[in-house]
Amino acid sequence: MLSRVVIIVSAVVAVALAGHRLIPTLGGFTPVLESVLPWIGLSVPVLLAAAAVARSAAAVAAALVPGLVWGAMFGSTLLRTPPGGPSDLAVGTVNVGVRNSASGEAVRVIAKDLDVLAAQELTSGGPAAKQLNKMFKYHYPVSTVGLWSRYPISQTEPLDVGMGWPRALRAVITTPKGKVTVYVMHLASARPGHTTSRDASLAHARRLIDDDSSKRILLLGDLNTATTDRGMSGLTPPLTDAQSAAGDGFGFTWPSEFPITRPDHILYKGMTATKAGVAPATGSDHRAAIASLRL
Repeated sequence: MLSRVVIIVSAVVAVALAGHRLIPTLGGFTPVLESVLPWIGLSVPVLLAAAAVARSAAAVAAALVPGLVWGAMFGSTLLRTPPGGPSDLAVGTVNVGVRNSASGEAVRVIAKDLDVLAAQELTSGGPAAKQLNKMFKYHYPVSTVGLWSRYPISQTEPLDVGMGWPRALRAVITTPKGKVTVYVMHLASARPGHTTSRDASLAHARRLIDDDSSKRILLLGDLNTATTDRGMSGLTPPLTDAQSAAGDGFGFTWPSEFPITRPDHILYKGMTATKAGVAPATGSDHRAAIASLRL
């Protein structure tokens, strides 16, 4: 009986991993599944242990199948080596947490080695904005999002990504190596059973990128969409995910105490990512995503 259960569950896990994009969005279950997709691999040792208890060679073989599928999907992520090399721009994005009284110290630690930082869930005159204004010569805040830069910011524009109010922005940063068009976005939240607004804001973001003829584009922000969520396929391509291109591991950013998924992203085109990773953000429920880019 136990061996039969192991074989059935192993088949379900393997199919869920390999065919997750074919599963209909049933009441919001699928986005949750895709957000934690890499963690499904933890079921493999449990299945192998159960197969060993059952003393069934067939069950052991069945339990190895989802392990092989997981390895094919995510093995390269764990084995990837950042390309490294010279870089021209160090960037980051962090959701500081609207109730984070320590956000000033959090962004100080994150931003000290960066050229550009995007922040979300800012409060007007809050500690994060005050601290960043001291550290960066140039800044452009819009509502609850903002952009800080060591290089001049121009052509600024607040953006509504389909939410009825500006929770995004567009600006151009002039670096020593040329101009970079930067978008900062905080897309609509995605909760189980309620992804319609998030999906609409993702589609809006894609239209903005498609309509932008800039040679170099950088999108920073909390997109409320995991790397493994099918929704990200609307942005990658045409953009490239810095963590997937140059990161070490999955780069989970939420929740900060024990990250299990990555809603915070650095996406780009017209540049090369040389390094990417995650930095702590004291007091916030998000960690910061950071990356180095070569122009």
